[in-house]
Amino acid sequence: MTNDTPETTTNQKASPLAEGILVIKEYLKTAPSKPGVYRMIDPNSDVLYVGKAKHIKKRVTSYTRPAALNARLIKMVSRTAAMEFITTRTEAEALLLEASLIKRFKPLYNVLLKDDKSFPYILLSGDHNWPQITKHRGRRKQGGQYFGPFASTASVTRTLNTLQKVFQLRSCSDATLESRTRPCLLHQIKRCSAPCVGRITKPDYMDMVNEAQAFLNGKSSHIQQKFAHVMQEASDAMNYEQAALFRDRLKALTDIQSHQSLVNAMIDEADVIAAYEAGGQVAVQVFFFRAGQNWGHRSYFPRHQIDDDIAHVLGAFTAQFYDNKPAPKLVLLSHSIPDMVMLSDALSDRMERRVKIMVPIRGAKAATMAEAIRNAKEALERRVAETTSQQKLLAGVAELFDLETPPERIEIYDNSHIQGSDAVGGMVVVGPEGFMKNSYRKFNIRSTDITPGDDFGMMREVMKRRFTRLLKEDSDRERGHWPDLVLIDGGKGQLSVVTTILDEIGVSNVPLVAISKGPDRHAGREQFHISGQSPFTLPVRDPVLYYLQRLRDEAHRFAIGTHRAKRTKAIARSPLDTIGGIGAKRKKALLHHFGSAKAVAAADMRDLAAVEGISAALAQKIYDHFQDS
Repeated sequence: MTNDTPETTTNQKASPLAEGILVIKEYLKTAPSKPGVYRMIDPNSDVLYVGKAKHIKKRVTSYTRPAALNARLIKMVSRTAAMEFITTRTEAEALLLEASLIKRFKPLYNVLLKDDKSFPYILLSGDHNWPQITKHRGRRKQGGQYFGPFASTASVTRTLNTLQKVFQLRSCSDATLESRTRPCLLHQIKRCSAPCVGRITKPDYMDMVNEAQAFLNGKSSHIQQKFAHVMQEASDAMNYEQAALFRDRLKALTDIQSHQSLVNAMIDEADVIAAYEAGGQVAVQVFFFRAGQNWGHRSYFPRHQIDDDIAHVLGAFTAQFYDNKPAPKLVLLSHSIPDMVMLSDALSDRMERRVKIMVPIRGAKAATMAEAIRNAKEALERRVAETTSQQKLLAGVAELFDLETPPERIEIYDNSHIQGSDAVGGMVVVGPEGFMKNSYRKFNIRSTDITPGDDFGMMREVMKRRFTRLLKEDSDRERGHWPDLVLIDGGKGQLSVVTTILDEIGVSNVPLVAISKGPDRHAGREQFHISGQSPFTLPVRDPVLYYLQRLRDEAHRFAIGTHRAKRTKAIARSPLDTIGGIGAKRKKALLHHFGSAKAVAAADMRDLAAVEGISAALAQKIYDHFQDS
């Protein structure tokens, strides 16, 4: 990696473009002639652009020829103050590294995949005598089989509900299974076979496990034939209750298959990725097919420059999409992308099996792609409509609070606590595209000088920490992190506290508005407080009032949710956790011996020392700890 600051002659008359080219020429002296990734960095040390190249030096040289640069690249070169290089063995490796670095640094001039959350899976556990079927998200630590990905929690929940109806496998935790003495409600409504109390034999349960595996692996027709045969046998034997049970299981299988249908494309395992462009914006729709079933779809709206063509956006999206996800055997794209063969080879190397990327031209796969493109088009139309409505509301906010332009970033603050305990502050952020949840922040109240329940003191700490950090990280206000408007849940008192603390730390030109509930705390009669003005209200049916209520309620929801999570964690914490030398093993031994932490606290030293793993010295330490408490 090269990260040396070039020594250039200062020329005050040189244009920003000329200065940027001089910087790049200096770095060319040490640029490697190998495959790899390069980064262009601005004076604030922010990454402007991440690119990959088969030959780094040749690629970077192209930025020193102004005649070959478009308007976007001219802006980028003009802001370049430094560069970094990373070499790789092959260009395919560089392609994957580029995607990873783009997601990490979020450069201004790259296409960026936003809202890249992990997908849920169905887990059929394999580390217990009675395998459990459950929803899973995150790292695959537990042993067993994982089926997915599913596009959303709703998709996986719907499939799980059907699997419970059809195969009646347990969904409870191992601890719950071992502690049951009678069947739970799921057994009563015929969604669990109650292995916890021996209502099913082990061989019969494992048969259902194997059937569930077969269904999730796409062998649904075999399962249906088996259920139909058993149903007929039960009916012929006049065992109508058993026949009705298998009839209901067959119906559940049929329902989920009909819900999952999307053009009979006979696709076994594939992701269908369709892009649609209109008005300088691109929507990407991803459909997930696994085991011959459609497991849902999700919409994405990648950030990109207005002059980026749809193939470039789709290519960047696809590389970033599989940066942290397993790729299926087949990836179907709506457009031919740059480096398609190279991306296929890179993903094949990573997955250690063939990953084929193609653009379907005719047949059932092309029909499926047409359906996906239609969904992408409708998603983009909905987003444009929502954005237009949002822009009108932001224009109304600007007019109401006498802002020069509609705000691009509004920050809303609220606090939550119970009689001062587990106090937290919450900040939510909204912009032209709606709530920016990646920018939400929580503030655990740290000050010991604040009287429990002192809302003013809590707000003072939150605002001081937030804006002191802003001054440190973005003092020139060029990175888009500064709010155009700050809304505070409260009245004159909170507004006065915030105004004072911002003056103390030297922050100005940040519009502040406090929202109080008004007389009788009645929704619709909110009062708005601005320094130097009398409080005022809005007409009950004013759309801007509804919008501001939504913002205030979202801040309230976020603060309360954060507080509850903190309180739940505090309740679950054991007094034994605060004693040095007591790890998980000794804690477990003490709790098993005495039954509870309260009984440990009341025990004498001889009883404590009788526990396996507790020495006389440690027993004395535990005893002293609780006596001091």
